[in-house]
Amino acid sequence: MTSLAALLVLGVATATLPACAPNDPAPAFEAGSSASPTPTGGQSEAPGARDGLGGPGASTSPKPANKVLAAGNPNGKATVPAEARAVDTSKPTRTIGTGTPASCTSAAVVKAVAAGGVITFNCGPAPVTIKMAATAKVRNANGPKVVLDGGGTVTLSGQGQRRILYMNTCDEAQGYTTSHCQNQDHPQLTVQNLTFADGNSTGEKAEGGGGGAIFVRGGRLKVVNSRFVRNRCDRTGPDLGGAAIRVLSQYENKPVYVVGSTFGGASGQGGSCSNGGALSSIGVSWVVLNSVLSHNEAIGSGANPAKSGTPGGGSGGAIYCDGNEFTVRIAGTIIENNKANEGGGAIFFVSNNRTGTMKIENSTLRRNPSAQFETRGFPGIFFLGARNPTLSNSKLS
Repeated sequence: MTSLAALLVLGVATATLPACAPNDPAPAFEAGSSASPTPTGGQSEAPGARDGLGGPGASTSPKPANKVLAAGNPNGKATVPAEARAVDTSKPTRTIGTGTPASCTSAAVVKAVAAGGVITFNCGPAPVTIKMAATAKVRNANGPKVVLDGGGTVTLSGQGQRRILYMNTCDEAQGYTTSHCQNQDHPQLTVQNLTFADGNSTGEKAEGGGGGAIFVRGGRLKVVNSRFVRNRCDRTGPDLGGAAIRVLSQYENKPVYVVGSTFGGASGQGGSCSNGGALSSIGVSWVVLNSVLSHNEAIGSGANPAKSGTPGGGSGGAIYCDGNEFTVRIAGTIIENNKANEGGGAIFFVSNNRTGTMKIENSTLRRNPSAQFETRGFPGIFFLGARNPTLSNSKLS
């Protein structure tokens, strides 16, 4: 076991994110605008359909008619706040596909995501896998809400070759919409009733890398009733991570909601990355409700900052969180059979200024080995924050 002093050194990382340009090189975004190209390539748009963007009037629990996706913890009883629920997609802005699997193409997904709005799929009644030939990228001026709803039957596959979905308010190539890209409330991205499989961001170094399935910087992100399997990112590195999801710079430090979703779920289905085999972030708050994170792994070596002679990484088998002021709340969730080569087989949480807090409620964490270090009395967790994690009706073993 490493000494406490050594653990403090290992756990603390300072990450500096690039700031946005001081002036907008693009026209300011106007909420309610509907800039969207004429859809082609299997993408259809409902005439006048600009509703269904969530908020007031949204269904509290919309369910696709032919839902087959089983995700999350069915025994999770955590209350889901209104803003964390699925978005009503009964009036989509645009639809990918014309009723057959062949009409649901990678090109149609890329075009629809760039156009923004509420996006649904019409690929026929049977489950379908869309093999992504390119990463779908959110255009920052289109939205302000971008919703991608797979109806429970759609899998987006990165084919083990590429990241699947990307949003970055500070990426000039996607358009600047404010003078403070690192703290703006849009776009607001929701993915729901979808499976993300075999995403791979290995070699993607912009913003520090990570995010094998989904990378987000800025705006807001919400994940509902979705499944993430076999996603990957770089195998080594002291502060990159998130085989499934990597998030930076959420608006006003509002949390990323992950609701009723599964990351891994079975042997051979988990994510693998240097840090954060499922989720990873810097300075971002999370609320994870009624979900399952299992069989994910942090495979880097040397921790963070990297020990001399090592490439760094290996912490947070399921979840890796770093930064200053942020919070993590886990409720109604199972985190099991994850592992880390260094610290935090389940969760690695380091608040550099010791202001961060973590709550675990009505959850089970078990069989999450930390090969080198963890916080005494909290198996599977390495925690440096304002105080010890708060446990309520939860089991750690």
